[in-house]
Amino acid sequence: MGILFWDGYSYTGPVAKSLVPRANQLERKQFCLKEKYPGGTSREEKLFVAEVSRSGDEGALRKSSILDSMNQAFCILGRQPALGIAELESLFGGDNIQPIGEHGALLNIEPAQIDFTRLGGTVKFCKLLTILDTVNWRHVEKFLAETTPQHLDYMPEGKMRLGLSVYGFSMRPQQIAATGLTLKKVIRASGRSVRVIPNVETALSSAQVLHNQLTGPLGWELIFVKHGSKTLIAQSIAVQDIESYTLRDRGRPKRDAKVGMLPPKLAQIIINLAVGLIEPVDPACSPKTTHDSTILDPFCGTGVILQEALIMGYRAYGTDIDRRMFEYSQTNLEWLMDKLQPTQKEFRVSIGDATQNEWVKPIDTVACETYLGRPFSAQPTADVLSGVIHDVNTIIKKFLKNLARQLSPGTRLCIAVPAWNTEKNFKHLPVLELIEELGYTRTSFVHVSNADLVYHRPDQVVARELIVLIRK
Repeated sequence: MGILFWDGYSYTGPVAKSLVPRANQLERKQFCLKEKYPGGTSREEKLFVAEVSRSGDEGALRKSSILDSMNQAFCILGRQPALGIAELESLFGGDNIQPIGEHGALLNIEPAQIDFTRLGGTVKFCKLLTILDTVNWRHVEKFLAETTPQHLDYMPEGKMRLGLSVYGFSMRPQQIAATGLTLKKVIRASGRSVRVIPNVETALSSAQVLHNQLTGPLGWELIFVKHGSKTLIAQSIAVQDIESYTLRDRGRPKRDAKVGMLPPKLAQIIINLAVGLIEPVDPACSPKTTHDSTILDPFCGTGVILQEALIMGYRAYGTDIDRRMFEYSQTNLEWLMDKLQPTQKEFRVSIGDATQNEWVKPIDTVACETYLGRPFSAQPTADVLSGVIHDVNTIIKKFLKNLARQLSPGTRLCIAVPAWNTEKNFKHLPVLELIEELGYTRTSFVHVSNADLVYHRPDQVVARELIVLIRK
């Protein structure tokens, strides 16, 4: 990957020619970053940092107030950013996360220390390049035109591919295309050939990034995010592997639309909310290591959460009251072992009623989508909905009571329970008001509200509310 590394300072004042240092003003330093993307393989990239001389009055430099180091990971979040923020905060701690604009999150962690493939709520994984103290797009474009040439010498030979993705600015795709044309002229004037990926929307999709190999050796996808009066510029390192998610969803041998189909991305989020804080990945090692802990799913269904837990390296333990679901999970996990060959291969599945089952100990973490009740394709009557809520509430209450007596204090869990999207608001399970009485403490987050942790689409009646609990 042709990784850019712009300086660790942000520019104050308008972007002007003085911001592009002359060759004799530069001290070049060489760094190494062990990249694991794409495909999780590790390789070294030589990164050259241009440190700008602080001499002269124009283009003054100062350390950014937003961050301490430019060697930071930056995430572009999915359709419901709050879920992605909660996931990152759960794994890395609230102090290491800063929401940026409406679409991003900055992590006080090096990109090489994060296993991006386990993140369900992040669609693009990036390296922060620089921060500009301006949101004037003409200034941003001028900065790009003046700084891009100094990075071309460190790109491998061949035709480059350039993509621009803009978040939070009031712009049309045509304006972004004009900036792309400007950069194309700059790059060609430097003796390099380049293809600019056209913008249908203001941001390129993951499919466009993958198809055009913008995270490959000759690719650049530059990310621009408006954050207050500043513009953050980042470069994508990896994007979500659409083909892999499709395989793990629609490619499994056993699926059942009647019991609901949990998206693998959401399963990842549920697991990450359940496991809590993790140690950053050692850059010298592969992130695909196994963990000495077991994730229990008491409503395992067709085994999506078990599947994603195994892929992450956790032992998986699932139970379900329905024999057919037990058989589906068993078949799907055997398919997983043969097709994807995860490093963790230890799993068990059995038949069991979550309201009274005795699970094999130890239970390290619980992650599940509980019983969601009757599906609806249209708004039900008040009486029908009231009956469904009562039935589901009874089951979930019995489940939580049964589970509590089998968990050790401090055990963390994330359960997805139904919430019903009515014409006025969401209706929630009454049992959620009894969490403390049942022996749990509900976890709160620094950067998002628990009320925002509801996975849904506008046309859906039955949503999934993510509840993160700790056994008292």
